[in-house]
Amino acid sequence: MLAIDTNVLVRFLTRDQPKQAARAGALLEGHEVFVATTVLLETEWVLRSTYGFEPRQVVNALKGFLGLPQVRLRDREMVAQALAWAADGLDFADALHLAAAEDCEAFVSFDERFVKRGRALGASVRHA
Repeated sequence: MLAIDTNVLVRFLTRDQPKQAARAGALLEGHEVFVATTVLLETEWVLRSTYGFEPRQVVNALKGFLGLPQVRLRDREMVAQALAWAADGLDFADALHLAAAEDCEAFVSFDERFVKRGRALGASVRHA
């Protein structure tokens, strides 16, 4: 199994650099790959900030990639929950933080908008 970097995932998803995209595709065809949660977080940021992806496009791209049989994650359920919340309008980073804290009594934040959205999705979020 190989662990892949954000740039490999971005090349695969965007195909913006044909030679590197082909190499990323070939790598994925020939190996099982591990994707760290931090790589997913950075990939979301790059797709949104550099490539102008809308949040829904990011969620769809990541879901499609993570559905490939050769892709492995440390915690697939946590990432799936974060993607579901992001699909419902929560910022992906906030959704990932919240999903990672599922065993905690509550997630505490000063971010009023996050608290309101998180509560609306049924998550245990409260004001600091």
